[in-house]
Amino acid sequence: MPRGGARTVSGPPPDPNSLRQMKAAEVGGWKTLPADGYAGPVPEWPLTEATPREEAIWADLWAKPQAVMWAELGQALEVALFCRTLAEAERPDARADIKKMVRGYLDSLGLSVAGMLRNRWRIAPSADAVVLDLPAGAGEAPRRRPGPRDRMKVVPSGEGA
Repeated sequence: MPRGGARTVSGPPPDPNSLRQMKAAEVGGWKTLPADGYAGPVPEWPLTEATPREEAIWADLWAKPQAVMWAELGQALEVALFCRTLAEAERPDARADIKKMVRGYLDSLGLSVAGMLRNRWRIAPSADAVVLDLPAGAGEAPRRRPGPRDRMKVVPSGEGA
């Protein structure tokens, strides 16, 4: 089996504040999603008949900001498969591979922090966002730690030790 090389999700996720990645960001671009969530119509359930739990997950997911991109990219089927898999993973007797699939869906649909970064999505601040008061001195430059030279004491030449 070959070793090393780029994988689909190898390496750290993109950083929206990185100057080095600015060129890639200009090409690929970051998409800012509305904090209020998706306001469009919820697509019809694309799979066979849904359970009540799947319907609840479906309705909850289509209210999230990521749903803007799912609608734009036509990912209703992927979201429905995630709903079905999540409902199955919630059962007490769920297999480990089903739970692993849920984690993969979370990343690919941008529902996890890593998934949001990899998809280059960010959520806009909401209108009612709370502005945190910083403690006094938070905006100042940090003080320099004392070094070895700071511990040395100047002794006048006339005084002996």
